[in-house]
Amino acid sequence: MCPDTNIDTTNTRIHHDHDSHPVRRRDQGAPPQALGGGRLPAVADLIAPLGRRLVDALHIRSGEKVLDVAAGAGNVAVPAARAGGHVVATDLTPELLETGEARHKDLGITWRTADAEDLPFDDDDFDIATSCVGVMFAPNHQKCADELIRVVRTGGKIGLINWTPTGFIGELFGVMKPYAPPPPPGAQPGPLWGNVDHVRSLFDGRVTDHQFTTTAVKINEFPDGAAFRDFFKAHYGPTIVTFRNIADDPARVAELDTAIAALADRYITDGHMEWEYLQAVLTVV
Repeated sequence: MCPDTNIDTTNTRIHHDHDSHPVRRRDQGAPPQALGGGRLPAVADLIAPLGRRLVDALHIRSGEKVLDVAAGAGNVAVPAARAGGHVVATDLTPELLETGEARHKDLGITWRTADAEDLPFDDDDFDIATSCVGVMFAPNHQKCADELIRVVRTGGKIGLINWTPTGFIGELFGVMKPYAPPPPPGAQPGPLWGNVDHVRSLFDGRVTDHQFTTTAVKINEFPDGAAFRDFFKAHYGPTIVTFRNIADDPARVAELDTAIAALADRYITDGHMEWEYLQAVLTVV
C-alpha cells in the first residue's frame, strides 16, 4: 500500500538559539548519524512545525499521558503539553532536555534521560507515544519499535515523523555515507523509518488503523547550497561527525563540501526547499 502524498507548503524560518548546549551522544553503540557536537536545538527550530503537525494528527486530549521519545528540546512535547497532555519527554542527551526544560518550565513537562531501546517505564503506561525525527537515529530499529509498543496501552496511539530515504535529508545521508565513520554492527540506516514497508514490518501484527502520509516541510532559511552546507557543518551532529572523520584529508573535505552544496542547490528554488518526511499514526492492539 502506497502512502498518501500531500506536499505541505508550511514555511519555516529558524530562530537562532545562541544559548543551546552542544549535542553529545553515546560514544559506543550509536550510529554515526547520532553522534557529534553542534547546536541541535538550532536545527530543531527549523522543523518546529513538524511537532505541531504530529500533535494535531494524534488528536491529543486533555489529561492523556504522552511519552515523547528522543524528544530533543521538545518539538513534540511542548505542543502536546499545550494541548492538555501529561507529557514525559525523554532523550539520551541530557543537554537537550536541559535546554527544553529551561525554555518551557511553565508547561509541567517531565524531562527524563532515557534510551529509546530500553525505556524506563512500565508496560501500558501511556496513552500515546511519539517521536519526531528522533527514534530513527537509534541503532536497533526493532528494539525501539518493541519499546514503543510495550509502553502504550491497548487502544493507544503511536505517532512518528521520520525523514524518507528518497527525500532531501535521506539523500544527504547518502551523500555523507562514504565519508562517515562506519556504523556499529547491526545498526540500520535511520531513513528506513521513512519507508512505509519498513515501519509496517517493525510493528507487524501489533498495530492497526495505519495512517501513513508522505509530505514535506518547506524551509526558507538558505539562499543557496553553500549556505545550507555551512549551517549544517556548524550545527548538525551527523554532518559534524562526518567532516571530523575526514578532517585530516583536505581533498576529501573539499569533495564533500562540493557534494553537499550541490545536493542542496538541486533542492533550493528562490530560497525555498522542501524536506520530505513520512508521518505514521498507528493504533496499538
